[in-house]
Amino acid sequence: MLRKIMKGGHRKPSKSDGNDFGFGAPRNSGSGPANNVVVNHSSRAAPGPPGPHTGSTIVAPPPMNTVEPLPLFRDVPVSERHNLFLRKLQVCCFQFDFTDTLKSVREKEIKRQTLLELVDFIQSGSGKITENCQEEMIKMVSVNIFRCLPPASHENTGQVSSDPEEEEPYLEPSWPHLQLVYELLLRYVVSSDTDTKVAKRYIDHSFVLKLLDLFDSEDPREREYLKTILHRIYGKFMVHRPFIRKAINNIFYRFVYETERHSGIGELLEILGSIINGFALPMKEEHKLFLVRALIPLHKPKPISVYHQQLSYCITQFVEKDYKLADTVIRGLLKYWPVTNCQKEVLFLGELEEVLEATQSAEFQRSMVPLFRQIARCLTSSHFQVAERALFLWNNEHIVSLIAQNRSVVLPIIFEALEKNIHGHWNQAVHGLTVNVRKMFLEMDTELFEECQSQYVEKKSRARDVEEQRELTWKRLADVAAHRGGEDMVTV
Repeated sequence: MLRKIMKGGHRKPSKSDGNDFGFGAPRNSGSGPANNVVVNHSSRAAPGPPGPHTGSTIVAPPPMNTVEPLPLFRDVPVSERHNLFLRKLQVCCFQFDFTDTLKSVREKEIKRQTLLELVDFIQSGSGKITENCQEEMIKMVSVNIFRCLPPASHENTGQVSSDPEEEEPYLEPSWPHLQLVYELLLRYVVSSDTDTKVAKRYIDHSFVLKLLDLFDSEDPREREYLKTILHRIYGKFMVHRPFIRKAINNIFYRFVYETERHSGIGELLEILGSIINGFALPMKEEHKLFLVRALIPLHKPKPISVYHQQLSYCITQFVEKDYKLADTVIRGLLKYWPVTNCQKEVLFLGELEEVLEATQSAEFQRSMVPLFRQIARCLTSSHFQVAERALFLWNNEHIVSLIAQNRSVVLPIIFEALEKNIHGHWNQAVHGLTVNVRKMFLEMDTELFEECQSQYVEKKSRARDVEEQRELTWKRLADVAAHRGGEDMVTV
């Protein structure tokens, strides 16, 4: 018995063993589909033995150098289209070397034409796709799109990473095929014939997670397709929604606190902007935590300019949905306010204006003291764009009305900054805008303005007295040192 068990443990592998794609792999290495690509469908049980009429027995494709084009769907009887569909999927599983444009030109074109036919077939809805065909199709998609992304340019050279906006985007050489594979997946997801109960067995958590990993692709064309597909998956597969949000959260955490390098943050934020727009009220605590723990910290990384527009839209959506979050958002912006990066500061001021436009009076009052202390610092910035952008806040009627209601708190905080600009800022445009803002406050409340002015004059007078006293003290020390002639000086 023991010998029998040992023999069974060392049986000769059959041809179908190790075949993750339902058909035999070509024998010539390097030109067929990668044998080490495994798509784990964790939500699906292992398939049972195929029935006599399931059509799951697939003939192994011929070697790469003998690939021949298959007949068109319209040229075969309806009863044979199922097997033809599977055969076409086999052809599309073969991988090619796109770094050499002269290599396997004929085979590449056959695969491209086959992919086009599959896209047209899915889009036309001319035939019901069986569950077996759907499984094989997702396997074919997985073989083509799930791959190791090439290292970024800064990883290749070892140099300090430059501004992502200035880097030339990497274009995927295999895009003529990849684009069609993505198009096929998109058509499958959006098709009204796709039953989500069946499709979720193949488009499962593992598949979604691998899609999210591809968002780090440097090719903007690929990221655009991924954005559309993931958005459609989120809309169609309700069971995946919490998982997708959590997975995106994790990408943001890694980006903010570890790498500060990711190509797809902007696209992920675009998806989230649409998701946030659909949040029901009252907002769940989970969504508020997402704002505080993921979105607001995204203001910290240096390359924020690449994705700031999408981030600002998401933040504003939260405030427009629930105005009580305005105080949280404003204090979050102040926490991550840049100290030495003036271009980033201009972005923050623009976002602040959008947030304040959706802010109600009660929330404004909670954060106005630290807020206008920061705005006062921006008003006197030597970088004219920062000072100018801060002064533009007074062009917004809603913000002016909030300031007017709370002028007794706001004006004393920023009065000194206004006076400094008028008497000493080098930029003429900033000087002119400051005069307009000062005039606005004067017309708003003359009595308060004059009171602030008198306090400012008194403060300046005290400052002069302190400065004179300091100079006098130093003069006395210098006189004493000169009088003693250095007698008690210690030399080392």
